[in-house]
Amino acid sequence: MTMAKKTPLYNKHLASNAKMVDFGGWQMPLHYGSQINEHHQVRRDAGVFDVSHMTVVDLTGQSVRDFLRYLLANDVGRLKKTGKALYSCMLNEQGGVIDDLIVYFQDDTQFRLIVNAATRDKDMAWITQQAKPFAVDIRERDDLAMLAVQGPQVREKVGPLLPENLRASVMGLAPFYASWNNDDFFVGRTGYTGEDGFEMILPAKQAPDFWDSLLAVGIKPVGLGARDTLRLEAGMNLYGADMDENYTPLESGLAWTVAFKPSHRDFIGRSALQTQRESKSHQVMVGLILQEKGILRAHQIVSAPSKGEGQITSGTFSPTLGVSIAFARVPAGTDSQVTVTIRNKSLPAQVVKPPFVRQGKACYQ
Repeated sequence: MTMAKKTPLYNKHLASNAKMVDFGGWQMPLHYGSQINEHHQVRRDAGVFDVSHMTVVDLTGQSVRDFLRYLLANDVGRLKKTGKALYSCMLNEQGGVIDDLIVYFQDDTQFRLIVNAATRDKDMAWITQQAKPFAVDIRERDDLAMLAVQGPQVREKVGPLLPENLRASVMGLAPFYASWNNDDFFVGRTGYTGEDGFEMILPAKQAPDFWDSLLAVGIKPVGLGARDTLRLEAGMNLYGADMDENYTPLESGLAWTVAFKPSHRDFIGRSALQTQRESKSHQVMVGLILQEKGILRAHQIVSAPSKGEGQITSGTFSPTLGVSIAFARVPAGTDSQVTVTIRNKSLPAQVVKPPFVRQGKACYQ
């Protein structure tokens, strides 16, 4: 049996009385006492997540842009400005999602990928295999740690803690841009909560001290439990739940991440996606809001009048809205009202377009 890995902040989590769980082969904090309080902390103030289990991959080479235009369904050809980021799926030949990731453009010969922890081995094998014709150097950065600092008060609290020669550029970042200080400190204005904030990549040996400095200014530690409720409220997919290799982006609410134009760009899975798009017979992802008491959970059956059945992929109680919410994969053309089977009862749910929450308030349509 393989021992679960520990991030550089493992001892910090224990010192904050974290409940630790196995997540993708890593010992990670589920919560530090109250998942609900941690959720509200991020929506109302500022919280920090240890996301050092994520995989940072640096790609370099003269043909790295051409390689990524082939590897990813979204088009890195759009990345013209230094530091610009793009969210994309990485597909197999059938259009199934191997992983979802963020790619940062650093210069014409260097890009940085952030991929998921649970898919690390699969991702690295696939990227390495596909890169061979492009002479791209692939470097997995296990010497780095990663922190996500999220919430409406993050910018004013984090600013004074940043390296002085990076402070002005980070404070001036537009969403989905990054700034960095050589290889010491890399900061992207990105996140997985729907709130403002940063994802910070820094040398593993510096992470514990920086964690302490964040807590010292009132930024509270937040675990995986609240991370899940926050991302679902924000309408963000979770790999392995809302999509995987058995489903395409078109079936997973991620059609917006597929760049079919320019039509001459060949990318892995393109042919399968075009065939599916033209057939219009695939299921689609929708948001659900339960209209009675109960909790929506993954794998519950959704019944759509005259259309057939679907299934919830992610569900939870929304602390911000005070109701149960979910993503569900359902037949195309499903009406605005469905029923969900919960403990042998059929309960009514409203079909909505995520996200459910933006800047702490309801925003679904």
